[in-house]
Amino acid sequence: MARVSGRSCIVTGAARGIGRAIGEALLDEGADVCFADINAESVREVAAANENRAAAGGGKVTWAAVDVADREQVQAMIAKAVEVFGKIDVKFNNAGVNKPMNFLDVTEENWNFIMRVNGLGCLIGMQEAAQQFIRQGTPGKIVNTASIASRQGFDNVAPYCASKWGVVSLTQSGARDLAKHDITVTGFAPGVVATEMWEEVDRDLLEIGASERPGQAMEEFSAEILKGRVAKPEDITGTTTFLASRDSDYMTGQIVMIDGGMTLV
Repeated sequence: MARVSGRSCIVTGAARGIGRAIGEALLDEGADVCFADINAESVREVAAANENRAAAGGGKVTWAAVDVADREQVQAMIAKAVEVFGKIDVKFNNAGVNKPMNFLDVTEENWNFIMRVNGLGCLIGMQEAAQQFIRQGTPGKIVNTASIASRQGFDNVAPYCASKWGVVSLTQSGARDLAKHDITVTGFAPGVVATEMWEEVDRDLLEIGASERPGQAMEEFSAEILKGRVAKPEDITGTTTFLASRDSDYMTGQIVMIDGGMTLV
């Protein structure tokens, strides 16, 4: 039996990159998946492109437009998934943003933009998923996306680092509080992953003078990866499917590093 057969999952930030890969890997192993993203048109297209994959895996697919820091929209997303699937079993809080700025240039606007999505969005997503699991009277799993930036601070992305340290803290706090409801809370911490988000970060680093040419930042980060290369989204999904599966039912409060050996802690 596929690892997540019969499990209904929501993945935020799923219009592209790691989020889309997480959802597609879940479909391949029999799950129902709601792809959710703030970009309604893109996430609708992703869901439509995965209808055959869902059918082949024995699951269902749907989509939702959501601003993860807007509680009413998060509630509506969960309600839609429950309407289509009958329940939810796993909630991936994956949506995230970054906007590099040199440390002394970080503004309140930059800080609030990043913290709103990465911090508040994670908290609301955890709370609303947990409330749904409790209403259902079923166990549940919450999986949060952290980062290597949750293990050490980097000079050009201080608010992002702070937000991802926050994700680790929320994971631990949620695990402690929700265990009595048979809800587990785990997370994973990717390193450098070749996605559209990294391409945006690379352009931003050029803009602020932190690098001198396109691709330089990724090359420099890659030099420290023991595996000798940056990750592809597919390098992440073996772990994320495991965290959604019954195989990880005894895990909670933990963050799994998936960085190719870039950060050893």
